[in-house]
Amino acid sequence: MIANKRVIDKEKLDKVMEDLRHLAFAEFFKEGDADFSSYDKGGMLAGIQNEMIALIERALLFERHSYNRTAIDLTLRFMEELPEIIRLLHSDVAAAFDGDPAASSYAEIIVAYPGLYTISIQRFAHILYELRIPILPRLMTEMAHSKTGIDIHPGAVIGERFFIDHGTGIVIGETAVIGSNVKLYHGVTLGAITTRKGQQLKGRRRHPSVGSNVTIYANATVLGGETHIGSGSTLAGGVLVTESVPENSVV
Repeated sequence: MIANKRVIDKEKLDKVMEDLRHLAFAEFFKEGDADFSSYDKGGMLAGIQNEMIALIERALLFERHSYNRTAIDLTLRFMEELPEIIRLLHSDVAAAFDGDPAASSYAEIIVAYPGLYTISIQRFAHILYELRIPILPRLMTEMAHSKTGIDIHPGAVIGERFFIDHGTGIVIGETAVIGSNVKLYHGVTLGAITTRKGQQLKGRRRHPSVGSNVTIYANATVLGGETHIGSGSTLAGGVLVTESVPENSVV
């Protein structure tokens, strides 16, 4: 049993996740929303940094060989990556607005779209995953999963202008790689062909890659680490793909 001092406080983690989203999207609201009238970016960054140090300290207790890594150092490296993640998230908002005629504004997408919520958490969690921080990145994406029904592993590499339309039931595995300007509909799976070998597959490419400018319609399933969907392609709803698809194809 894990000692109480080693348990990640989910309420504190949820607050940090909301603070990160606030930091990323505050500029879309600060001119017209009283809640953002006293927006202090410097103060918010300092608060996030302090909260992350505490959370990472707890997370490192899950890892036996963490003696050469400090929570302060890892947090500073996390903070250095925030400007690029925020840039990517702004591109995701623009992609959602451009791709959905039902969207009335950027603000609506930020506040109400489950796909944007999930990808924002995944992008922040991906930094922690790349820093090899235990438990925390997976916990973040699973908390987002529980709220939205969209399951994106923190290890997945996702390009800019990523748009999830509707979203419920989407699954994207750990080793998936997705290019820029990709649109996924609900129920899409980017998964592994088999997990029967379990731990023997650790560290190997198990999930597909998707090129840029690809649209994958509802309930399509793409499986396998050697499967690549070429740029400019479209996959119809409900298809099962286990072999690579050339560029500019319709399946």
